[in-house]
Amino acid sequence: MGQFKSTRKYIISLAISFAGLLFLFFFRSESTGLPFPKFRFALISKLHSVPTDLCSGRYIYTYDLPARFNSDLLRDCNTLNRWNDMCPFIANSGLGPPLNDSSRVLPEAGWYATNQFTLEIIFHNRMKQYRCRTTNSSIAAAIYVPLYAGLDIGRHLWGYNMSVRDSLSLDLVQWLKSRPEWSRNGGRDHFFVSGRITNDHRRPSEEEISWGNKLMLLPEIENFTLLAIESALHTTNEVAIPYPTYFHPSDERQVASWQETVRPMDRPWLFSFAGARRPQQTTSIRDHLIDQCTRSDECRLLQCGHGKNDCYSPTRIIKLFKHSKFCLQPTGDSFTRRSTFDSILSGCIPVFFNPNSAYTQYMWHFPKNYTEYSVFISEEEVREGKVSIEEVLLKYSKERVNEMRENVISMIPRIVYKDPRYEVESVRDAFDIAIDGVIERVKRFKAA
Repeated sequence: MGQFKSTRKYIISLAISFAGLLFLFFFRSESTGLPFPKFRFALISKLHSVPTDLCSGRYIYTYDLPARFNSDLLRDCNTLNRWNDMCPFIANSGLGPPLNDSSRVLPEAGWYATNQFTLEIIFHNRMKQYRCRTTNSSIAAAIYVPLYAGLDIGRHLWGYNMSVRDSLSLDLVQWLKSRPEWSRNGGRDHFFVSGRITNDHRRPSEEEISWGNKLMLLPEIENFTLLAIESALHTTNEVAIPYPTYFHPSDERQVASWQETVRPMDRPWLFSFAGARRPQQTTSIRDHLIDQCTRSDECRLLQCGHGKNDCYSPTRIIKLFKHSKFCLQPTGDSFTRRSTFDSILSGCIPVFFNPNSAYTQYMWHFPKNYTEYSVFISEEEVREGKVSIEEVLLKYSKERVNEMRENVISMIPRIVYKDPRYEVESVRDAFDIAIDGVIERVKRFKAA
C-alpha cells in the first residue's frame, strides 16, 4: 500500500512539473531570457499561416434555374437537331454512348461518341462536382447560369422566325432581373456556357433572314462572360474554350496511359487532312489543300461529304491523326474546328492557316507562343498558289518535330473534359482551367 502511495506521489509530481513547463512555454515573457516565447510565437504563426478555407475566393454559386432553361430541353431531345436525333448524345452526362472499338485503335475505357455541341451539358454536370460550390451567393467569386443556350438556338436556327429564336433568351432576362444577385453587380460576376459558336447568339440585324438570336446583344447580358467553343472577334466578354473531344478520363491513369500510347506512335504520313471541300465558299482554301494532299505521297486524306461518312467515325479520325506528324486545320463553316482538338489528342502537330482558328481563341488553354505546338501557313499564300505545304513541313528537322509533338502531348489534359460522374482532382482539365479563368476575370472586374 505504501509503495502504491509513493508511486502515485511520483506521478503527481511529474504531472505538476509538466504543467509548469507548459506554463513557461506559452505564458512567460521574453524578459526572462528563456527561448520558449520565440518558439511559441513561431508555432502560433505557422498555425495561423495554414489556410482554414481552401475554397476562399473560389466559391461559385449556381442558379437553380427553372427547368425550361435546361433540363426540359434534354427531355425533348428529339427536337434539338433538325436532321439528327440528339437523344443518344445526351446520355452519360452529355458524353454520349461509349465507343466500342473492335479495331483497338482506342482504349476500352474513357472514350465516347461525344457530339461537338453538347458542351453546356458536360460543363453543367462538371459544375455539380465542383468542390467549391456554395448556396450562399454573397460569398461567391462568380455566379454560374446553367442556361443551355447552344441547345436552344440549335433547334431554332432553320425555319423559325426571330420571335421564336429570341423567346428563351428574353425569358431568361426577365427571370434574372428579379434576382438580387444580378442587380448587385449588373451581371459582371455571372457566366454561362454555349456549345455553339458565339456568332449564333449575335444576330447582326432585325431582319428575319438574319442568322441566330440576340442573346449576347441584350443589355442585361452584356456584362456576362460567355464561354463557348468559338468566340466572336473584337469582343471583351466572350472566351473560347475547347470543343468536347471523344476522350473523357475518369482517373489520372487513363490520361497518362493515353499520352504514353501516342508518344511512340509510328507516323508514316508527313501530313494529313480530314474534311470536305467547300465549293460554295469562294474564299475557302480547302480545295487547294485537298488538291495538294492528293498530289503528295507524303499526305493522307480522309474524305468527307458526298456520301462519305468517314469523318463521323471517331476511330478513323484518331487512327489517321495518330499516324501523322502534322494535321491540317483550315477554317470550316467558321474559324474553328473540333478537328483541332482531335489532332492534339492524337499527338499530331496542328497546322493553321488563319490566326483566328486558334491563336486568338483559346487563350486560357493554349501556350502563348504558338510556334511551340503548331505551324502557321498564310491562307492567302495557299490561295494564290505561292506555297507548297509539303515543302514547308519538310523543313522541320526530326528533332524539332519531336520537340513540338511533346509539347502537343503535354497539352492533352488541358483540352479534354473529365467524366463528370467521377472526381479526378489530380488532373486539371479544360473545365478546371476555364473556372480559373472566370474567377480571375471577375476579380479584375471587381478591382476596376
